Amino acid sequence: MDGAFYGFVVLLFAAVILLIEGLYLWWNSSHGGGAQRIARRLKVMASTSGSNKSERISILKQRRFSHHDGWDRFLHRHRFAHRIDKLLLQAGMKWSVAQFLACCAGTFGAGLALGLYTNFPLALRVAFALVCMMVPRALVRRARRRRLIRIERQLPEAADFIARALRAGHSFTNVLQIVGNELPEPLSGEFRIAREEINYGVPLNEALHNMAARIPLTDLRYLVIAVIIQRDSGGNLAEILGNISQIIRARLKLVGLVRVLSAEGRMSAWILGALPFFVMMVMLLINPTYVALLWTDPVGVQLLWYAAGMILVGVVWLRKVIHIRV
Repeated sequence: MDGAFYGFVVLLFAAVILLIEGLYLWWNSSHGGGAQRIARRLKVMASTSGSNKSERISILKQRRFSHHDGWDRFLHRHRFAHRIDKLLLQAGMKWSVAQFLACCAGTFGAGLALGLYTNFPLALRVAFALVCMMVPRALVRRARRRRLIRIERQLPEAADFIARALRAGHSFTNVLQIVGNELPEPLSGEFRIAREEINYGVPLNEALHNMAARIPLTDLRYLVIAVIIQRDSGGNLAEILGNISQIIRARLKLVGLVRVLSAEGRMSAWILGALPFFVMMVMLLINPTYVALLWTDPVGVQLLWYAAGMILVGVVWLRKVIHIRV
């Protein structure tokens, strides 16, 4: 009886492992990096062979901020809308400026609606609604930061790829197309946009400057400056790009070492920043009448404002301490 039971357990464990492996192989064959590269090549071949191929970028130089013409003209007259559009473009998100502003307004309204169900003072409810309104911006900045990190890690491989293609005899404009088809996202999409801008008639230097504006990375600016200087004064561009890739790899290695050494400080900053709010929530659950004095009594309200200011100063100070720029 025991032997049969143990045998059944072993067979069940093996079946589960095989099922997981089969699901992983199926997902990797249909949604993995190799499958995406093959699909991208087939799409490129289909678009070049067909007569009515679809372009990836618009021939209009000015991006639309809203689908409504009136709102689009209104937003284009304000500088903050251009800053929001630049942030969305760097984050790689397909939102328009109007959609982003509508999302911020929706979260602000949701924060006000939630504040109506509490007995907090009006200033705290408005502050909570303002914090909720900043959530979409925080999400976009987080997507921008993650996208730039991915691009930064792909830059050494892209520089080596361009150097090998140049040594093989390809022109630089053809190399842009090859890189856009072969490398993974999101860097390949930026090279494809630069190639399509050149096809529309944009000069190569301006297309590279536009790519550097979309990707605010110092390492990419080094690559763009090297290409522009080589086109003006000549030189071995393949060798220069090889040296740039080695510099980028060394800097990324140093950044990883700094992150490891500063991990304790970052963890301390997160704990110290979240500890006051966590303690307040616990006290609200345990004894809400005792904590209610902080917003029902005038002295308590002053103490809350002082505490908020001290927390803000402490968070900014800790961020300056643990943020080491390499």
